[in-house]
Amino acid sequence: MNKIYLRTDLVKQISVHQAAGECVIFTNGCFDLLHIGHTRYLQEAKRLGDRLVVGINSDDSVRQLAKGTNRPIVPAEQRAEVLAALACVNYVTIFDEPDPLALIQALKPNILVKGGDWAMDRIVGKEFVEAQGGSVRSIPLIPDISTTKIVEKILAQHSLKSPL
Repeated sequence: MNKIYLRTDLVKQISVHQAAGECVIFTNGCFDLLHIGHTRYLQEAKRLGDRLVVGINSDDSVRQLAKGTNRPIVPAEQRAEVLAALACVNYVTIFDEPDPLALIQALKPNILVKGGDWAMDRIVGKEFVEAQGGSVRSIPLIPDISTTKIVEKILAQHSLKSPL
């Protein structure tokens, strides 16, 4: 089964799962250079319900987030395919907006999940999900693990300056 969906098709798929009583979890991020912090986070998110949907920022959206002029490193279509290969991920979709609010409103997930680096009052979509009767959860991050730190380590080991 292909796990990568356009938003309109994903909305239809998710509504079928919810009509069957399944709990849909949503999370989002850039997921550039997938690492153990990402995989542990996604596995923990999946444990919260039945279907895990991952929204990933498009390449233009990543550039809008001030991640650095050379980010993303991996194009969105490849990041989506890598995430879709994970057993814990049921669906992946790419969004162009700077934040996932429109996607969250379209999908109406039962649970919205973000990493522990996000304060609860800053989680985009929190009010919407809670108003729909859903919940918002925070999953602690693994200290000192990030794409930026990986890139910095590679550059340092090769005596280059970080472009990030």
